[in-house]
Amino acid sequence: MFELHHLSAQEQYDWLRRGEVSPRELVDHYLDRIDRIDGALGAFTTVTPEAARARADALGAVGRTAAPLWGLPLADKDLYDREGVPTWSGSRLSKGRTPRVSSGIAHDVDEAGAISLGKTATPEFGLTSYTETLIGPPTRNPYNLSLGPGGSSGGAAAAVAAGLVPFAPGSDGGGSIRIPAAATGLVGLKPSRGRVPSQSGIASLGGLSVGGPLARTVADAGMLLDAMVAPDSGVPRDLYALRAPSNPEGSWLGSAVRGEGRFQIGVMTTSPWDDVYDVRLDTSVLEALTVATTQLEQIGHGLDEAALAPSDYGRWFTVLWQAGAASIPAEGADLDLLEPITHWLVERGRALSARDLGQALAGLTAYERSVIRQFDAFDAVLTPTLALPSRPIGWYDSEDAEKNFEQQCLYAPFTSFVNVAGLPAISLPVHVDAAGLPVGVQLIGRPGREDVLLSIGAQLERRLKWQRRYPPQW
Repeated sequence: MFELHHLSAQEQYDWLRRGEVSPRELVDHYLDRIDRIDGALGAFTTVTPEAARARADALGAVGRTAAPLWGLPLADKDLYDREGVPTWSGSRLSKGRTPRVSSGIAHDVDEAGAISLGKTATPEFGLTSYTETLIGPPTRNPYNLSLGPGGSSGGAAAAVAAGLVPFAPGSDGGGSIRIPAAATGLVGLKPSRGRVPSQSGIASLGGLSVGGPLARTVADAGMLLDAMVAPDSGVPRDLYALRAPSNPEGSWLGSAVRGEGRFQIGVMTTSPWDDVYDVRLDTSVLEALTVATTQLEQIGHGLDEAALAPSDYGRWFTVLWQAGAASIPAEGADLDLLEPITHWLVERGRALSARDLGQALAGLTAYERSVIRQFDAFDAVLTPTLALPSRPIGWYDSEDAEKNFEQQCLYAPFTSFVNVAGLPAISLPVHVDAAGLPVGVQLIGRPGREDVLLSIGAQLERRLKWQRRYPPQW
């Protein structure tokens, strides 16, 4: 039986524009699904039905506008503030702080005409690649409830995959969009540093964390990225932050819809963490790479092997991640409210000297230039998104923080270096393993060339039709 969530975000927008469905009807449909389904998933930390219905009614009363997301529901990652809605950031330390001002991303999707249904779950301060916290039940993978959806945008990914929202904005500081996208069968796009004005990465330590879309289709991801870059469909007003080159093809949605071009693609199965840990690729990951390379060759792209030279990346990145946690506002007894992995990161970060941090930042800046130089022969570089299938709930060591950190690197060794390099990257759900779980691959682009990634993604999507795969909740 047909239901509204069976439509893509683009199709839902078209229905809204034609008056075949109202914002209120769409909101009610998704709120009903959240009420029935999310108890088993834990995708949401807070649902705001009254505010969502009031906004839907207000948009309906004003009538259709040119706003790029007019009438479409979505949800805020619980690292983003929304005025009047508790922000937990996955931590007991936050105690459900209620902000008076919305974050930039929340403001932008509002201006674009979207309707927030609430907050999606995230690990403590978004620091881990899994979404299990002490403030509530773990977030579960819609494809198998005994597994996690990854992190840190795990709640957003679970919500989109299960059809609780059509798409959702996430944030990515070390893989936090791409990791859960790969685990839950979604398209997850990490934009270039400087692309999204309200979360450009430029202001964060090391330039790591950027905002980007999670969606079921490449076109929906392009649609949401357009709105995050220019929420009023005009020129982004924060021009100072926009240092990534503009899209030569026009809109990101246009690149995703056209899906044109033949490109030279490097294929890489080694990662920077190989120099630190014994990284091993699961059979399903290698199968996904084979699916992707076979399709890319048939389309007509050129493929060559790629690899990065050995480096001290792992040591430098660990210092930067610890330094980033050092500013978490926990002192004295409040430190005991933090989870062991967060507590360890905070303590290690605060023990660093200025010299330690300076050396790490200098090393990673040189590494960024080195990666761009080594990838210069390619229009895009193909890697696994993850080294392992979705991890079981409780798999990560909850007491031994150093082991926990190592486990995260073994699970997702291909993502964080892309943040350091400031490059765009997209995770595409090209494969399903023998257990029925989605397996993704990652395409890394040149600086500012999200259009190439969306074009290649659209070509693969036409052939593999991953938008027709659904978890049981669908």
